[in-house]
Amino acid sequence: MNPKRTRRRFTAEFKAEVALAALTERQPLAELAARYQLSVPQISRWKLHLRQQAAQVFTDAVASTPAPPDLEPLYAAIGRLEMENQLLKKTLPTW
Repeated sequence: MNPKRTRRRFTAEFKAEVALAALTERQPLAELAARYQLSVPQISRWKLHLRQQAAQVFTDAVASTPAPPDLEPLYAAIGRLEMENQLLKKTLPTW
């Protein structure tokens, strides 16, 4: 009986290296598949994914990050609730 084979996981750097090697087309995909011990369809998927996502490398990173939330109203609400809590502790009878 064969031992159970675990699924291989590849880093983003490794995928980028393989996809870039496939994009340069200096070697056929079959040779790249043998060299990296991958299947040809897997390399083709990574190559396609790199082509589709390549434009995002050059986008402005500042525009893609959302603006931080305004904390002043939150701090004001916390202060108001603390004051109400203290007032209720003073005025309500304790059980």
